[in-house]
Amino acid sequence: MRAVLLLLGLLVVPVVAPAASEAGGATGIPWWGIFKQAVNFGILVAVLVYFLRKPVGAYLKERSEMLRKSIDEAARARASAAEKLLAIEIRMAKLSQEIAEMRQQMDAEAAEETRRIKEMAQAEVERLHAQVQFAAEQEVKNARLELRKEAAELSARAAEEIVSKTLTKGDQERMVRENIDRIREIVR
Repeated sequence: MRAVLLLLGLLVVPVVAPAASEAGGATGIPWWGIFKQAVNFGILVAVLVYFLRKPVGAYLKERSEMLRKSIDEAARARASAAEKLLAIEIRMAKLSQEIAEMRQQMDAEAAEETRRIKEMAQAEVERLHAQVQFAAEQEVKNARLELRKEAAELSARAAEEIVSKTLTKGDQERMVRENIDRIREIVR
């Protein structure tokens, strides 16, 4: 109600000033003209209120409902965003921990792989050493056999030369007879 009276007062002030100037310099206020205008204005306001109350009320109610829904949705969106932010912050905190754990795991795996490679290399060195040792022993064995064979051949040649130089034909015949006699005795 106060708002209506204040509005009427504000509307009356611009009307009073031109009315005073139309009076031809008369200093009186035309109360009757102001009253007619105020009544006309009141009727206009009453008609507007009568016809526009329901549509404006419905519009304002709909608008306030829409604003309330928007505020509720904004509150839900804000809560959802806060939850998502919290989840992201938790995940970020866990991410640094996960990264640290992954680094530790990778370091452990690298150490294990290094140890395994060293063991494999050591086993390979030992296998190659044994293989070389075996090959060297075989070579020495073969060389000894070869030396024995050569020594036997050289001894046989030397003995043959000595025998051929020292034995006469008679000695050879005698040795052949003795060997034949021995063979006969063995066979009997």
